Amino acid sequence: MSADLTGQTLLVTAVGGAPGFDLARTLQHRGHHVIGADANRLAAGLFLPGLTPVVVPPSSDPRYLSALLDICRSQQPAALIPTAESEILRLIPIRDELAALGVRTWLPSLTAMAACHDKAAFHRRALDHGVPTPRTWLPDNLDQIPPGTDLIVKPRRGHGAKGVTVCHTPTQARVLCELTDDPIVQELVSGTEFTADCLIDHNGTVSIITRDRLVVRNGLAVAARTFHDDQVAETVTATLAAVGMTGLCCVQGFRTPHPRRVLITEVNARVAGAFPISEAAGADLTGQFLNGLFDRPIDHHRLRAATDIHLIKYVETIAAGQPPLTATGPIPSPVPPRDLTGSAR
Repeated sequence: MSADLTGQTLLVTAVGGAPGFDLARTLQHRGHHVIGADANRLAAGLFLPGLTPVVVPPSSDPRYLSALLDICRSQQPAALIPTAESEILRLIPIRDELAALGVRTWLPSLTAMAACHDKAAFHRRALDHGVPTPRTWLPDNLDQIPPGTDLIVKPRRGHGAKGVTVCHTPTQARVLCELTDDPIVQELVSGTEFTADCLIDHNGTVSIITRDRLVVRNGLAVAARTFHDDQVAETVTATLAAVGMTGLCCVQGFRTPHPRRVLITEVNARVAGAFPISEAAGADLTGQFLNGLFDRPIDHHRLRAATDIHLIKYVETIAAGQPPLTATGPIPSPVPPRDLTGSAR
């Protein structure tokens, strides 16, 4: 990263989740001033020492965009980096408005986001482009499931393994679909699950760092190990091209035996929850992402990573003491909703 980028003020959202928390802390360690935003005023990332915390409405709230824009006007960050896909969907339509405020973003297209956010849409896109992916069914075609297929029922737009249930018959899947919000049904895949940290520059050049997800809790890899596999790299590259992704993102899938093949399960249009393993393996993931964010050349040679590097995550105490915890500083309340004329009400 160019030296003159050091010390920029950067707004990172969803700092209560592992991707946002680790990204905020990494940017702080690189010498940046970080504004951390989250909808939960007890989110761990808001208590990071030296971080400027702001509480915003949830991305589903009509006040969300107004709150983010007001923060950008008052705090004047050089860039906004969302780390939750529900927020990215809301921010894409206002990227020009953010740019007019001097706030840089590096967001995918709405078409790419549709394939990332909706697992059924991703399955269709994968099939259309020859990307190997688990067989998938919607609730109205469960009669097409072959007998003896173990299954997973999950929300089409879920994240963090929330609402994911394993079952063994179409009848069980049909019951679970009644209990799951907007569900899909997929075949249960056995094998080694992996994540690929990916950075795609503005010219479409891709760098990929892959790791096995050795231990997964609530959708987050808490133990991981880097590896290199040509078939995985080729399949991930083809997946990114099929989706039309750009910037920093991650791809998840399985290496399956008998016969050995690669299956891609999803693409996330954000930094991964365990991305620090890639930096520990020697890849300048954050620095090169910032280069791209600020329209600097990305050096893909600096995105090479060593294999057999391990990561272990565990819960840590960020703050403890009598309320109010001073580490948070002043937290502004969400702005009131606005009507269509822009007047507060």
